[in-house]
Amino acid sequence: MRAVRVVEYHKNLELVELPEPEITGPLDVIVRVGGAGVCRTDLHILDGQWADKSQVALPYTIGHENAGWVHAVGSAVTGVVPGDKVILHPLRTCGQCRACRSGDDVHCVASEFPGIDTDGGYAEFLKTSVRSVIKLDNSLEPADVAALADAGLTAYHAVAKANALLRPGQFAVMIGAGGLGHIGVQVFKAISGASLIVVDRNPDALALAADLGADHTVLATADGDHVAQVLALTGDNGAEAVIDFVGEGGATAEGVRMLRRAGSYFVVGYGENINIPTIDIISTEINFVGNLVGSYNDLAELMALAAQAKVTLHTSKYALADFQSALDDLDNGRVRGRAILVP
Repeated sequence: MRAVRVVEYHKNLELVELPEPEITGPLDVIVRVGGAGVCRTDLHILDGQWADKSQVALPYTIGHENAGWVHAVGSAVTGVVPGDKVILHPLRTCGQCRACRSGDDVHCVASEFPGIDTDGGYAEFLKTSVRSVIKLDNSLEPADVAALADAGLTAYHAVAKANALLRPGQFAVMIGAGGLGHIGVQVFKAISGASLIVVDRNPDALALAADLGADHTVLATADGDHVAQVLALTGDNGAEAVIDFVGEGGATAEGVRMLRRAGSYFVVGYGENINIPTIDIISTEINFVGNLVGSYNDLAELMALAAQAKVTLHTSKYALADFQSALDDLDNGRVRGRAILVP
């Protein structure tokens, strides 16, 4: 099969021929990949940012947002059969540890992360576990929803956590309306009764956010006036929740200034430090909450919204052999929504 591999950090990926994966365990599922999302994390991987954390041995196949068709199953697999359309939770989990048993499988103590620390889905076939497989509604196609497996799941996870603290009449600020943010807007409007303010530097991204239902959009400017605009929209109190899909370029410092007393800051994007005096945290009782992907149940709920046409992806599709064009377009800001590789 064809697969796109990381051969060395700070060098371009390479398309190579590899043997197809084989069933070796009773719960194994092999998926014929129908779509693999191209994520900014893939660029960070190539830059070596994940090398120490993942400890992955090179070369390996990249790609952690995957959907396709069941190709083969192990002897103990139930619920899916060859030919079924599926989307894959990004982690392969053990099912035995406390996190898995409590439904918090994203923190499984024995997980594998295809595309991060083991072979992923920039390939024609991918081996996973039945614990990671979610059947797709007949109305959905793998290439159209693949990026929901991570980008969509991450957005859903953060928005659902924020929404648990929000009430109708309150405010949430969403920083960034790009690949994750445009999904976050749809999820927010589908599950929350609070008002949503979206902040972005790109007028086109804000126009899309407005089309998707954002209650207010604010253009981020170099002079920082957007912070004052957000405060004005919230009666000068700030928002009860800030969901930051950017996490770099000064977004965190500005986002904290948009936060209400006792509000919560949900960190999704990363790249800079949050620098705030501890006395400011305790005197206002603000909270900082990290967000990493999401659980299997989160993904199942997101796919229910997708089947109801309440969440849709804006995608640009590329052939597997055109992986470099997809990465270059993403790196240079030419992708609106999500880039998808189609083997």
